[in-house]
Amino acid sequence: MQYRTVPKNGDSLSALGFGAMRLPMKRGRVDEEKSIRLIRMAIDQGINYIDTAFPYHGGDSEKVVGKALRDGYRNRVKLATKLPPWNVNSREDMDKILSIQLKRLQTDCIDYYLLHSLNAGIWKKFLELGVIEFLETSRAEGKIKNIGFSFHGDRKTFHEIIDAYDWTFCQIQYNLLDEENQAGKDGLLYAASKKIAVIIMEPLRGGMLAGGLPGEVKTIYKRADPRRSAADFGLSWIWNHPQVTVVLSGMNDEKHLAENIETCNKALPDFMTDADLAVIEEVKSVFKNKMKVGCTGCSYCMPCPFGVNIPLCFYYYNQYYMVKNKIITRGFYGMQLMGGGGTPANASLCRKCGKCLSACPQKIAIPDELQKVSQKLDNWQTKLFIMIAQKLFRPAVKDE
Repeated sequence: MQYRTVPKNGDSLSALGFGAMRLPMKRGRVDEEKSIRLIRMAIDQGINYIDTAFPYHGGDSEKVVGKALRDGYRNRVKLATKLPPWNVNSREDMDKILSIQLKRLQTDCIDYYLLHSLNAGIWKKFLELGVIEFLETSRAEGKIKNIGFSFHGDRKTFHEIIDAYDWTFCQIQYNLLDEENQAGKDGLLYAASKKIAVIIMEPLRGGMLAGGLPGEVKTIYKRADPRRSAADFGLSWIWNHPQVTVVLSGMNDEKHLAENIETCNKALPDFMTDADLAVIEEVKSVFKNKMKVGCTGCSYCMPCPFGVNIPLCFYYYNQYYMVKNKIITRGFYGMQLMGGGGTPANASLCRKCGKCLSACPQKIAIPDELQKVSQKLDNWQTKLFIMIAQKLFRPAVKDE
């Protein structure tokens, strides 16, 4: 197994981490037996970073991970979980949630503890509720060790959060389509320059970059090397970045686990050839041609006086047309921008004031494009998805 070092504490983490957001299912519930077998199989093959979160699988993910780490497995891994902003409305809620998590995970200390899914609104909410004091008190009491955050906002906010605290690590969405979206490569490099370990989530966009690909992309990969899968190319491109510490993968069967470990063991920093990188650029070009709005996510248009997160609106609008799984894209748009994950920041809030127009380096007709986003994504279908997702991903905070 390939290992990479966390700059601030010297921990040697497996470059491939086990993400427990998409555990194998059976009759609508987590297949506990198979999940435990997979997690232990991953650890036996050298994976030592396990990532979960309070809302994953309605709370069952943390419980299953806790069971999987019995019988001596807990001592062989670094365990990560997250404080959910959706369930926090007071300082007391933070302590209650952490207590529940420790019980679910059957441990007295969490190695890597994250603030979950930060953006500008959620970060502000956490600060106002006293999250820094909570984190430092919990660390002093030995309940958590390393403090970090996961991120789904704009580049400007990412820089602000990075500079606001002495983080040990952060977690960002990064893949060959998200080089200029959310934190992006700029964020990856900035965090690394501050000696902050970077954990990568959604390396294959929830599997979208491994299957269900446009025919042109399949042809490019096959022509380059028919023996290599799209997943191999996509993951290798991420591990090629020396600034990346761990890449999380939601592996829900033995085949995925074996393939990802094989890729990880060869995908060392800066190992990709010029020919490999040319293939990736060709693939990115195909996807970019499918984009509806030429937004680079620079955030010069922000802040919007009416609260619209302009870059993120365009990001999900483009994604809606670039990938086949439109339901997942609609869901993320709803949870991130229509109030499902905090303060609403969706496209329909635009009042066409025009302030953003002069700020856009790409000269995008932003108000007009936001109207198109609103028509496509701010509708009853997304609202219905939010209602369903809130029931599934916001388990009640109660003693367990």
